[in-house]
Amino acid sequence: MITSPGVSDVTPPTLRSHVVRRLRAEIIDGRYRPGDRLNESQIAREFNISRIPVREALSQLQEQGLVMNHERRGMFVVRLGADEVQQINSLRIVLEAEAMRLARARLTPEVRAELTELVIKMDAWEGPLIDAAALDRKFHSVIWHAAGNPYLVRTLDSLTVSLFAHKALEHDSQEVRRWRLNHHRALLDVVTGDSDTDPQFAMLTHLRMAYTEPERYSSLGVSATVAPSTRSGKPAV
Repeated sequence: MITSPGVSDVTPPTLRSHVVRRLRAEIIDGRYRPGDRLNESQIAREFNISRIPVREALSQLQEQGLVMNHERRGMFVVRLGADEVQQINSLRIVLEAEAMRLARARLTPEVRAELTELVIKMDAWEGPLIDAAALDRKFHSVIWHAAGNPYLVRTLDSLTVSLFAHKALEHDSQEVRRWRLNHHRALLDVVTGDSDTDPQFAMLTHLRMAYTEPERYSSLGVSATVAPSTRSGKPAV
């Protein structure tokens, strides 16, 4: 078993990184499925290491959204129920629309260039879905930061980390095709002012590319049927 003589509570960064990479690969490859419990002791035995680096690796994977900590039960591969997904999406419509409005008002050439570069990468992406999810999340995160409100950034970051990981771990090919990295250029056009589509409707349309009724738990879902205006692209109210 790998240990640090005399410093049992310190894990070499290389060992921790190795465990993170291995566990991440095993989750993505499907050895651990969404909802599976990640037993700290068992993993330590399999890796022939102490439990400390495993605990640290699981904590890092939790930050990445791949693992969830259920109190008094342990760590599990992220799995969200259908209602949880839509509850998160309903908040995203509201919060990200506000972030887009603020980002558009504060837009700098640097932010425009960064978002444009990310869209170009997404349009040509052919790599692993988990890395595509990171690219997708990065695009949205740039907009959040450009809004200039750190509380909005923290709220959206904590709200969506498990959602992006959850979507990336779905192995249904039809869902994967619907979720491909498309439609981000339409969001870019809204942020840059090249489109006059209302940001809320733009977010709703974007989320409908991958989800059914993402607005279900928002005021849009409990009011009249949402339909775009033929001229402004604004949602009906």
